[in-house]
Amino acid sequence: MVRLVSFQNPSRANSARNSKATSDRKLDHVRICLSRDVQARQISAGFGDVILVHRALSDLNLDDVDISGKFLGHEISSPLIISSMTGGTEKAESINRILAEVAEEMMLPISVGSMRAAIEDSNLERTFKVVREYCSRTMVIANIGAVQLVEHGPSYGIKAVEMIDADALAVHLNKLQEGVMIGGDTAFNGVSNALAELTEKLDVPVIVKETGAGISLEDARALRSIGIECVDVAGAGGTSFAGVEYFRAVEQGSLKGQKLSLDFWDWGIPTVVSLVEVCTNFDLEIICSGGVRSGIDAAKALALGATCVGVALPLLRKTQSGLEAVKEWINFFNDELKLSMFLSGASSLKEIRNCPVVFTGNVRDWLISRGIDVYSYSRRGTLSYE
Repeated sequence: MVRLVSFQNPSRANSARNSKATSDRKLDHVRICLSRDVQARQISAGFGDVILVHRALSDLNLDDVDISGKFLGHEISSPLIISSMTGGTEKAESINRILAEVAEEMMLPISVGSMRAAIEDSNLERTFKVVREYCSRTMVIANIGAVQLVEHGPSYGIKAVEMIDADALAVHLNKLQEGVMIGGDTAFNGVSNALAELTEKLDVPVIVKETGAGISLEDARALRSIGIECVDVAGAGGTSFAGVEYFRAVEQGSLKGQKLSLDFWDWGIPTVVSLVEVCTNFDLEIICSGGVRSGIDAAKALALGATCVGVALPLLRKTQSGLEAVKEWINFFNDELKLSMFLSGASSLKEIRNCPVVFTGNVRDWLISRGIDVYSYSRRGTLSYE
């Protein structure tokens, strides 16, 4: 049970209040994610409320199921993206090296963590450049914060892309995390204009990414109107960065930080709901992340319109057991995805996106209340009541 903790070490509390360097904060995040339960507690990503209709009679061999495809013009062996995790510390460099080796060998896109630390201190660039050093063929995604983009303009994003010769740039929206963080950066005014300017000046695609609270239909419409072509919904139900900040607040001795983080631990739009909302009438490539924990989850996300799925926390934890452990996890994930597609009668990623899907429970209630036609999903294909 999580509780508020009174802090007993004044000197450590004082040093924390003096604001840690960006790299120290990133190290905190990795350490806490590896050692604490930081996943959502009272909110679900929603995959349990999504049922793929079983097809017992489909003329298909399991060995014929093909999960390869394209993402933003790049060939991928599987619709799995190694999501943004870390960078800016010695430990991060070793983690990124393992993930990059896996990404290159398995032909999977990989996104680095927030590059703020390296942009502020060039000595830390190597902790991110290691990804491109190992990834000569596969897609690499740079990553910056929306607040820093607003403050510094397009040159900030351009520098991040050039640093690792990235194929795309993710701009993360983390209002929830910054809002509960003591001393967090909450100056988000002007972010839409900053994104619009960035898309005009950058030569690679811009991916707008949430960080655990989801993207709404309204925000998807706004993003599409300013030229954004790819969104990572990163919904609620996976890692809670309010949860991460709770443990940092404990270490800092901030009772206010603890209370805020606890109260907002499960804030956000569930991942599945966010995915369906973003898919509604918008021509976007969509990454579904936030609580994707299996190939079955991935199949459901793809059936609902995702281009790819992103996974972070399970892979971060597997890096502690080495490269082979990461590969083993991904291979099993892909096996589950293939089997789910086989049982749904889909031989390709294109076909799984046309398979019938039934919504139940809280997800169904939410979508109906938002005016989304849930029956259009369950009546896909040749089903007729005439």
